[in-house]
Amino acid sequence: MPFVIRGLSAEHFRPLLALDDEALAARNIRRVVADAAHGYPCRVSLQDAAVGERLLLLPYLHHDVAGPYRASGPIYIRELAAAPALFRDELPPSFPRRLLSLRAYDGEGWMREADVAEGQAARPIIERMLADAGVAYLHIHNARPGCYACRVDRD
Repeated sequence: MPFVIRGLSAEHFRPLLALDDEALAARNIRRVVADAAHGYPCRVSLQDAAVGERLLLLPYLHHDVAGPYRASGPIYIRELAAAPALFRDELPPSFPRRLLSLRAYDGEGWMREADVAEGQAARPIIERMLADAGVAYLHIHNARPGCYACRVDRD
C-alpha cells in the first residue's frame, strides 16, 4: 500500500519565531538549544536538530477531532526548518533509531487499531493498517516520550 508522510507546514509556526522568550512563555512555548544529536526531532523537517541548533518546544493540537481521541502534545520545530518534509513509501531517516507507536484512525477520528514497532519494522505495519478500507489515516508517535511524530496518508 503506497503511503506518504509529510512534515507540518513551517508557515504555521513562522510568526512564533519572531517572539521573544517572554512572549513565547505566555503561550506555553519555550526556545531551546539542542544539546544532543538525537533528542530534538523537528516536526516540519522530520529530522533531528543538530547540536547547538535552536528550536521551539510548543504544545500542538495534532488530532483536532470531535470525540475522545482529540489529542495534543509537545513538539519541536527547528528555527531553520523551511519546507515540510515529504517521504513517499519510506520512513524519515530519524525513525530507525526510535520505538514508534502507530495509531490508525477512521474518517471520524476514532481509533481502529494501534501497534508499536522499532524503526524500520514500522513499514509493514503502516502498509497493513492502510490496507484496511476503514482506516482513513495514521498517526505515528515516538513511543517512549509519547510525542507526536507525523501523519501518514495513502498515496
